[in-house]
Amino acid sequence: MRPNIVFYNPVSNGSGKRILPMSLLALGALLEGNYEYTLVDGNCEGDALTTLRARITAGANLLAITVMPGPQLAWAVPHSRALKREFPHLQIVWGGYFPTQHSDVILQDPAVDFTVRGHGETVFLNLLDALGKNSDHGGIAGLAYRDASGQVVQNGLAPIPHPDRLPPFPYHRIDIQRYIRPTFLGSRTLPHHSSYGCPFFCNFCAVVNMVNGRWLPQAAARVADIAQMYVNEWRINAIEFYDNNFFTHEARTAEFAERILPLGLAWWGEARIDTLLKYSEKTWRLMRDSGLKMVFLGAESGSLETLQRMDKGGTMSPDKTLELAGKMKDYDIVPEFSFVLGNPPDAEGDVRHTIEFIRRVKVINSRSEIIMYNYTPVPLAGDLYDAAQAEGFHFPKTLDEWISDPWQRFAQRYSDVVPWLNRALRQRVRDFERVLNAYYPTSTDAHLTGMWRRVLRGVSAWRYRTRLYGLPLELQALQRLVRYQRPETSGF
Repeated sequence: MRPNIVFYNPVSNGSGKRILPMSLLALGALLEGNYEYTLVDGNCEGDALTTLRARITAGANLLAITVMPGPQLAWAVPHSRALKREFPHLQIVWGGYFPTQHSDVILQDPAVDFTVRGHGETVFLNLLDALGKNSDHGGIAGLAYRDASGQVVQNGLAPIPHPDRLPPFPYHRIDIQRYIRPTFLGSRTLPHHSSYGCPFFCNFCAVVNMVNGRWLPQAAARVADIAQMYVNEWRINAIEFYDNNFFTHEARTAEFAERILPLGLAWWGEARIDTLLKYSEKTWRLMRDSGLKMVFLGAESGSLETLQRMDKGGTMSPDKTLELAGKMKDYDIVPEFSFVLGNPPDAEGDVRHTIEFIRRVKVINSRSEIIMYNYTPVPLAGDLYDAAQAEGFHFPKTLDEWISDPWQRFAQRYSDVVPWLNRALRQRVRDFERVLNAYYPTSTDAHLTGMWRRVLRGVSAWRYRTRLYGLPLELQALQRLVRYQRPETSGF
């Protein structure tokens, strides 16, 4: 079989935002000149299933789908089943985060023939070569499949390809103009992914299982060249870096910042708190002057004990979070702190303690953006996962259960299926979040006017000052009226 591929990016969110499908562009880059392929982006299609049918009818015989848990999974399952029924000859391959973690569940469903686990560029190419030659695919690292007896076989993960040795994305394959959008950073924003992995082993993070502490970056010069291309080709004025940890290496960050100084770009990325605190003042000035506007940072908890249970490693502590909040205020760079609330074994104490800590962060730097998630386990991830299992937690055994409403919420870290986090406690977190977002409206909601910011703060002031967060119905109505966007939904 000579593979003729359709890459499919299912709808990834309910907001209508079009996010550049970089995972599929990365795969396509290796196929250029060797295999026929097209790309269907569900975020840009009115009826993706009809478009996929047309591509298959025209000759495509392999459908490759990138799948994250949540909305993408909810589309990938019914579309795979429908197309497999209609085109029994069609080979269907899933890749991405969800197949890496849950291939055993996926391959119980006859609609999916193969899953690619881990970083899929070379794995997928090796599979295509094997299918094209009708040769055995059993030894392909990173591949999972059903053997002749129907048993699921999961080969070991493949080595991670170094991003500096991979070809550039085939941007000509898609209409880039459809993905340029206004954000809080700028009126014409595009993303880039400049590195793989993260060198830390936080046990609530699924990246650990995929990279095992490795971090492989594109060189600063190449990243700066891509930024220059974005400006030259598409007049971009802002970039979001979707790296798990953009700021791992200070020299790379400083070189990149210096190289893009003339471009007048605004930019955003993710970092470790303790890593940034080791940066020199010269690098901080370079980052500020090069247009760094905001950094996403995993503060996670206000408890040192909880951070230790999370295996945050390094020199992480609540005091470091407070220190960085102050430093970023001095440099006029906004910290975007995420917190994971409701950690076992004492979920109630964890929620109470972290809420008070968030208030301390706001005292030091009122511009700090705060993002709150419920703790949701990832497979085989140390003490927290063990504690979750002890409380009776287990992952779904079927795809139908995974796409049910409770597990869709779980995938977006607003879960009601974790036994240690009862309904009242979940509501307490949401109520506090609503009050906090009214008293300190996010700067990432570009549509929120100064007048509405003052109204939100004024109406919520008594609740925030008295700590009476319960049932903030007036704030719920007001935030609906102004179509308030939380910081985690205003960016990417």
